[in-house]
Amino acid sequence: MKVVIGFTITKSTVPGLNDFLVKVHPSKSPQNALLKEFWEASFACMFSQRNETTDVKLCSGKEKLAELSNEYTDFSELMSSNVYKAVYAVAHALHELLTCKQGKGHTLNESCVDKVNFTTHTGERVYFDLNGDPTARYELVNWQKGEDGEIKFVTIGYYDASLPAGKQFTMNDNNIFWAGDPFTPKSVCSESCQPGTSQAVIRGKPICCFSCIPCAAGEISNVTDSTKCIKCPLEYWSNEDRTECILKKVEFLTFGETMGKMLTAISVIGASLTAATGLIFFHFMETPIVKANNSELSFLLLFSLILCFLCSLTFIGRPSQWSCMLRHTVFGVTFAMCMSCVLAKTIVVVNAFKASVPGSNVLQCSAPLQRLSVLCCTLIQVVICALWVSLAPPVPNRNTAYSTDKVILECDVGSAVGFWAVLGYIGLLSLMCFVLAFLARKLPDNFNEAKFITFSMLIFCAVWITFIPAYVSSPGKFTVAVEIFAILASSYGLLFCIFLPKCYIILFKPEKNTRRHIMGKCGSFVINILCK
Repeated sequence: MKVVIGFTITKSTVPGLNDFLVKVHPSKSPQNALLKEFWEASFACMFSQRNETTDVKLCSGKEKLAELSNEYTDFSELMSSNVYKAVYAVAHALHELLTCKQGKGHTLNESCVDKVNFTTHTGERVYFDLNGDPTARYELVNWQKGEDGEIKFVTIGYYDASLPAGKQFTMNDNNIFWAGDPFTPKSVCSESCQPGTSQAVIRGKPICCFSCIPCAAGEISNVTDSTKCIKCPLEYWSNEDRTECILKKVEFLTFGETMGKMLTAISVIGASLTAATGLIFFHFMETPIVKANNSELSFLLLFSLILCFLCSLTFIGRPSQWSCMLRHTVFGVTFAMCMSCVLAKTIVVVNAFKASVPGSNVLQCSAPLQRLSVLCCTLIQVVICALWVSLAPPVPNRNTAYSTDKVILECDVGSAVGFWAVLGYIGLLSLMCFVLAFLARKLPDNFNEAKFITFSMLIFCAVWITFIPAYVSSPGKFTVAVEIFAILASSYGLLFCIFLPKCYIILFKPEKNTRRHIMGKCGSFVINILCK
């Protein structure tokens, strides 16, 4: 890439010079030998025959300089404007000196020298600074080849020191001819950094040399050659190009996504199976196996299981003030009721068999006492939930700390003490059920209610013990999914372990659903107690 660009003295037209030059004639200055020589060279003629062998024609004197086309008549390339301005400056200075008058607080030299300031016929202002220097004014020219193949200088800009700072130099790069390449070359060390990147200085190289570093996630730059990236606000995130901040994606467990649909289906299926079990028990309520399992507590347990399955649905959907309070309180109360029913059933079975032992003074657990125990155990959980909601209720929260590119909508428990108190009370009830059922594990095989309760409590405790670390470590909406899974898994464990064997006997083994088969080793005394 080669290009010739340079500064030259500003060219301007000297008024009257063109007319003067074309009117020059040797007849007006017969003693001017230089003019005669110029005339002969320009018109290829001679004023006198110097020898007889020369074929050059004689000058007639009628030749016209105006008809010539050479450097003499090409006034566009004349750079005599400075001579013109210099002569005028001397003339103005002499004029001022001649017309200068002393006085008004100035000496002769001071009042006259400073007054050389005039404007030429072309409109150019001529003056001198304090150092006696004229204002610098140059043309920026480009060496170009014309269509006819001739080389010429084309003005592509100006430099004028008299103009304000920032406007002294102007250049029109569209008029520049770059030899060998139609495109304008880059005069920088590094290309401009596009939006979405920022400049990074390269050590050991000039400041115009830099690397373009893409903005980090969560930062943007929306201008060219940005020196730094701007961090997006808290609830905003950078787009893929890192050129603008956009709202973060909001995440919560919805009914429309695959996980939400699966958990909803499992919950509805569980509630439906529980309701179907209740219908079977109601239809066969007069059979020995239903009576022997305390039908009143069984129906109450089935009702609480239905609520347990359905309460998992409150955990799905956009968290709100009411849904956050509802999901935790309904969950705590329904599971407390469920565990209270299982605990009451276990106490009834243990008391029945202990009362059958000769000489035993164990009080029988009557139906009113069973209802009272279930009510009291459930009311304790209601009080815990009421205190939790009144003092520090669960509230919806926009979690921006866990994930950088999305906002997680979740329910903040409000009071961690309240949340773990609800879970702890349910755990206490389940532990009491497990201990009592384990103590009654050696009851006769024909009546193995305690064994089923023991196994169901093992599943229940295992699920919720596993739930704690999984709940703490699960990210985003998976925290809610883990909690729903724990609710559904423990509810299915209670339903299948306690009621599935009985439904199997009622529907497929009716020969075992007799008073004689159930009495077995238990005796009529025990059956009479259980069937009250």
